[in-house]
Amino acid sequence: MTMRVAIIGAGVMGQRIAAHFMAAGFAVGLIDPNSQALEIASDFMARTGQDRSRLTLAPALSDLAPDWRDTPLVIEAVPENLALKHRVLRDIEAAVSDQTIIASNTSGLMSRDLCAGMRHPERLVIAHFFNPADVIPVVEVIGGPQTPAATTARLADILRQSGKVPAVLKIEVPGFVANRIQHAMMRECFHLVETGVADAATIDAIVQHSLGVRLALIGPFLQRDLNGLDTHLNIASYLYPQLATDATPPAALRSLVDNGALGRKSGKGFYDWDSALNQRAEALEQALRQVIAIGATAPPNDKEA
Repeated sequence: MTMRVAIIGAGVMGQRIAAHFMAAGFAVGLIDPNSQALEIASDFMARTGQDRSRLTLAPALSDLAPDWRDTPLVIEAVPENLALKHRVLRDIEAAVSDQTIIASNTSGLMSRDLCAGMRHPERLVIAHFFNPADVIPVVEVIGGPQTPAATTARLADILRQSGKVPAVLKIEVPGFVANRIQHAMMRECFHLVETGVADAATIDAIVQHSLGVRLALIGPFLQRDLNGLDTHLNIASYLYPQLATDATPPAALRSLVDNGALGRKSGKGFYDWDSALNQRAEALEQALRQVIAIGATAPPNDKEA
């Protein structure tokens, strides 16, 4: 029998998550009350060559055929609005069987906050996909305070069957792992721009052609072993006191957002998103797929993710 997964939210993340599972042979129910969002998602699937016979579009989970009630997994992928997520999670509970795993694709909201109002909060597991979700292999998996280990393990197994690399966290922290690292890096990047050390394009070039190419194949701890931990300690001893420690988002970021410069989605951010840059972004996604394929052939770490 074909494995099924339902995804709530047909935005960028929902589309990409759906595309991943469809490519892996799953039957996918993609749910969104916004008919335009469903049309855009349908066009995306056609444009990327997905097998449309695996996809069912619907405005509500309850509109799917009755046998979808027993789907093993439903993934909530709506915007990072806690009140909206509460409503969606309650609707999911009412529409599926007691055996269905309910996963949230939140980027950093805590499970104790997400499951408030759920009748069975022990069913909730966080499954943090990375954009583009049909390209990036890893998914951070975090069980809630009441989630049995067996439920988290079941979700990890489903993700593994789909071709993902589930990374199960032992303890839940705000932002999980990747976003904590990413935002710590970006805090320093903004600090370097605001203090006049370098502009955004220069910092991008430095990271792309140094840290970026290494991190594509080597994690930070393995890289430290390769460099020598004594060297790292010596540098950390004099550098840590000089790093940015701001506790609020940078003014430059807030100014861009306040002025509608949201990046690619609005046509302007740190860069002007003209047709040439959009074409470059599409080419970079294909290159990213190739880098990931190369990384998959590298010798694995001793411990499973």
